[in-house]
Amino acid sequence: MAPKRPTGAGALLKTVESSAPKPPDSSELYAALDLGTNSCRMLIAQPKGNQFHVVDSFSKSVQLGSGLESTRRLSRGSMRRTIQALRICQQKLKRHKVKRMRLVATEACRRARNAREFIGQVKRETGLQLEIIEPQEEARLAVISCAPLVSVNTDQLLVVDIGGGSTELVWIDLSAVPHAERPRSIMRLHAGFHSVASPFPAPKVVDWISVPLGVATLRDQFCDVEDDSARFALMSWFFEENLSEFAPYKDIPKSEGFQIVGTSGTVTTVAASHLGLRRYDRTKVDGLRMTSDQIDKVIRRYLELGPKGRRMDPRIGQDRQALIMSGSAILQTLMRCWPTNRLSVADRGLREGLLYAQMSMDGVLEDAPF
Repeated sequence: MAPKRPTGAGALLKTVESSAPKPPDSSELYAALDLGTNSCRMLIAQPKGNQFHVVDSFSKSVQLGSGLESTRRLSRGSMRRTIQALRICQQKLKRHKVKRMRLVATEACRRARNAREFIGQVKRETGLQLEIIEPQEEARLAVISCAPLVSVNTDQLLVVDIGGGSTELVWIDLSAVPHAERPRSIMRLHAGFHSVASPFPAPKVVDWISVPLGVATLRDQFCDVEDDSARFALMSWFFEENLSEFAPYKDIPKSEGFQIVGTSGTVTTVAASHLGLRRYDRTKVDGLRMTSDQIDKVIRRYLELGPKGRRMDPRIGQDRQALIMSGSAILQTLMRCWPTNRLSVADRGLREGLLYAQMSMDGVLEDAPF
């Protein structure tokens, strides 16, 4: 017996309006571009509550600082790669009709003798106006990007941003700020490290430093050392030597009130390795807390793998196997020196700080403590 035809089976389907979200209003959009020693990265976002929603993004390894250690100049090849990446950024900004933006360059352009010529070339060829920011502003922006990860129980905070050409460290005393206000008080640093007249409790910046050693510059310092373990040990020693001008924190006893927040590709890669992720997942990495023992275990594994094994590791890859070891040397040194055995992992940094600062200044974030 033929199956019974359901009633209305031959009726025409009704047209249903698409439920696709409307494109964001361009007047609400902000952009932040971070041109570092290794990478060119950009975010386009709109305010959403007391956070922001990412509308579009871009990230590419351009190795702008390649050869900078020996020549003190940006090479033609690195400038060409970077400008190609910046053209893509310019197209995205134009497509979304973004009006509010900050486009910044950091350590490679701070150090290169021909940086001004490069900035002019970028302007001519892409229409983008890059701004070379000072180390203190880079450090401050990294700090405010990590504010949501600060515990209400943190009395002393160290924020570490391991870049390609430099590493920024900021030590903040939160003990005078009420517990519930501590994460929000970090956001108020968008106005500067020095206290300004404000009715809100203020964190105290005890000390900060920009060490001119990042994953690329530290690697280049010891590229002539063939033995993998010896090179790692030398990088750790050399980085610690360059911390000598930082405030004398080694005599401070260990305390549950200390927190380190680390932001960089090194930190997130170590976290992904610890979790055993085959594909990177930001939701699992951002905000993760790792112990010193867990970090040491991952780094020992990197050393056991050697250069060839690290290239084959999907969390590291061909281009970053050497960089992960110089970054690991920095990270392990900091965990050894600072009086805590836990690290909070931040998959956020300069771009997010730039966005928070712009939106905070414009007063478009809800419940903003400014």
